[in-house]
Amino acid sequence: MSEVVTEESSLTETVGEETPTPVVEVEPLHDVASLTADLQRLQAEYANYRKRVERDREQIRELAVATVLTELIPVLDDLERARAHGELEGGFKAVAEQLERVAARFGMERFGQAGVPFDPAIHEALTHSVSEDVDIVTAIQILQPGYRLKNRTLRPARVAVVDPA
Repeated sequence: MSEVVTEESSLTETVGEETPTPVVEVEPLHDVASLTADLQRLQAEYANYRKRVERDREQIRELAVATVLTELIPVLDDLERARAHGELEGGFKAVAEQLERVAARFGMERFGQAGVPFDPAIHEALTHSVSEDVDIVTAIQILQPGYRLKNRTLRPARVAVVDPA
């Protein structure tokens, strides 16, 4: 038949047919929220994974640098002994200075000072004596300097120690 539309009605009615009532679907909204929560969880897990991998890479890099610099310490000791005896001259002196600059660029620091209190965390006592001139255990002479990389001690300073009498 024909379709009749009135201004009062908001729906178009077909003569002889019933207008179906809209069905509200609750299930898809629940699925969207669940999928959104899953996506957010996966994004957070991925971000944490990336941070962990980056942290592990940095630790491996620092370990590799520390290993190489630890192997260079005896060479630096030899260079220092040669410098002390006046045997470090000419082109070899430039090579020695370049090697020291490279080690410093990677963050290696030299430490050790005579006259400071003995600290077993940063000092290794090679000789021991007693004196009335000191009040506490003191490193009186640096036999070999210590080296550190950031907050990690590569080699403690090797020192002569004196105890109070």
